Amino acid sequence: MRGDAGREGFDLLVVGAGPTGLACAIEAQKAGFRAVLVDKGCVCNSLYHYPSHMTFFTTSELLEIGDIPFPSPNAKPTRNEALQYYRQVAAHYKLDVRQYHRVDKVTGADGDFTVHTVDRFGRPGAMHARKLAIATGYYDLPNMMGIPGEQLSKVHHYYDDPHPYFGLDVMVVGGKNSAAIAALELWRHGARVTLVHRDPELHRHVKYWIKPDIENRIKAGEVKAYFNTQLVEVTPDAAVLKTPEGLKTIANDFVFAMTGYHPDFGFLEEMGVRFEGVDRRPECNAETLESNVRGIYLAGVIVAGSRTNEIFIENGRFHGRQIARAMKETLTPSTQGA
Repeated sequence: MRGDAGREGFDLLVVGAGPTGLACAIEAQKAGFRAVLVDKGCVCNSLYHYPSHMTFFTTSELLEIGDIPFPSPNAKPTRNEALQYYRQVAAHYKLDVRQYHRVDKVTGADGDFTVHTVDRFGRPGAMHARKLAIATGYYDLPNMMGIPGEQLSKVHHYYDDPHPYFGLDVMVVGGKNSAAIAALELWRHGARVTLVHRDPELHRHVKYWIKPDIENRIKAGEVKAYFNTQLVEVTPDAAVLKTPEGLKTIANDFVFAMTGYHPDFGFLEEMGVRFEGVDRRPECNAETLESNVRGIYLAGVIVAGSRTNEIFIENGRFHGRQIARAMKETLTPSTQGA
């Protein structure tokens, strides 16, 4: 639809084009609304930045959106299969996805929001929508360690591929699935791996087929592990650990800080969204997923605040249906359609 002075407007603008965001746009279209998605990266940008050889912990059926089957010859699909699937779903529904456009700010109010964007060349733009759905996930913002040397190029908060680290001293910080998987893959591809975790043992939620593998590697001395230990400084050639026995400096070429990630709380706050409790759960109607700001819906992991282990693709993919139902109750039929 075109508004005043030919401006382009939508019934729903979805910020974030991951699986949950795609599902929100699909369900809005099914309900007769005109939807658009905006993402600062590519379609499923977070999945794209997952380790290249990653296998999901769940089955393909639990990753499906838009009532489109996800065929996979594997019991658990791979990252590459998922990317292909979501591309095909986006193409099937002819979703309007504005990739590589960062949302700078949001102005206006329910029924007439203006979303101000900046493209990858720094050019500003603006889009208009009656309703907004925020599905920005959490993978873009790593939890920083806040230690000297963390800014060095050898320190990474994302793990991709083990090949570049063959024959090198690599430290993995963390005790959950991502840290265990990175440590195992790096060791199996010829890196000398040291695992550092602040707790006395690996997290109890490490997957049942991964936990004994990493524990056996540690027991055999193939992966060196320091528990009850913190990384306190990184230098170009070493890493300094605070162990129960005191400070220890060990040779190091690269560090993977698998310390988790968090939602962009600042972006939500700028739009007026309020939070509750120490977990910073945004105020959100459980039925409609509308936040305390009228016309702004929340979808996916951000609904859980800092408790990012509660919502995954498997349950976040249904948020689009809730939002579409709520929109049908608040928007008149004249606003539906192209």
